[in-house]
Amino acid sequence: MNKWLELFIGIVLIISAILVWGFSYQWGDFWNFGRAAWEFLKGGIIWFIIGLGLIFILLGIIDLTD
Repeated sequence: MNKWLELFIGIVLIISAILVWGFSYQWGDFWNFGRAAWEFLKGGIIWFIIGLGLIFILLGIIDLTD
């Protein structure tokens, strides 16, 4: 695919997602995509920290065996 077309599609997707998120705050709880995105992000941060901790534990165990 053309690199300029890829950049254009990426920009359009990001702008449309930001607009949907922004307008959802005005329409009440039914279309509240912003809250769902925030909850997903908070859950992702927790899983990232847990995964990072497991990687460090495994690296420490590997270093102990050497």
